[in-house]
Amino acid sequence: MIADTIRLIESELHDKAKLIAVTKTKPVELLREAYEAGCRRFGENKVQEMAEKQPQLPDDVQWHLIGHLQTNKVKYIAPFVALIHSVDSLKLLQEINKQAAKSNRVIDCLLQIYIADEETKFGLSAEEAEALLNAPELDALSHIRIVGLMGLATNTDDTDKVRLEFRGLKELYDKLGQIKRPMIQFSELSMGMSGDYRLAVEEGSTLVRVGSAIFGSRT
Repeated sequence: MIADTIRLIESELHDKAKLIAVTKTKPVELLREAYEAGCRRFGENKVQEMAEKQPQLPDDVQWHLIGHLQTNKVKYIAPFVALIHSVDSLKLLQEINKQAAKSNRVIDCLLQIYIADEETKFGLSAEEAEALLNAPELDALSHIRIVGLMGLATNTDDTDKVRLEFRGLKELYDKLGQIKRPMIQFSELSMGMSGDYRLAVEEGSTLVRVGSAIFGSRT
């Protein structure tokens, strides 16, 4: 069942975007099933859950932190995380850099942009993101790489609204990707989840975060 669903979603992505299986609250047995089906990218919302699951899966799994990240939790995932999608401050980038240095790693990061019509979502405004990418403090951060943007669309059945939000994020991605600095190397645009990943791919997403469509609704 999981294998069939993963193959179906992969076929719908047409090699334009990569699938991240969102595994928050899911038992390791289901992750192993997804792994056996060829899935190598797993997305978790909570640091503690990711840190507990990581040693139980093969080393070639890429772990993506897609939930809100607090600075005091970075140290638990710095040794292994592949991509942090939810960077929303210079302070957080500085802490990721500090912890990455301890593991002698460069950690890839996405800036989370606030695109939704909901107060519960986190993220930077377009202006804040541009200011952050131009901040002189970034010059001191040799253990992070900012590789793109992430956004969460409004949770609505209005596909026109969602499409406009995705399109606006892609336009911002294209604009901010012009900023030339060693630590800024845009290549990834993370947008689209179970209900809207097809729209997101049409609008330029390179990473889709799909959970319930693969594993069923969260308990």
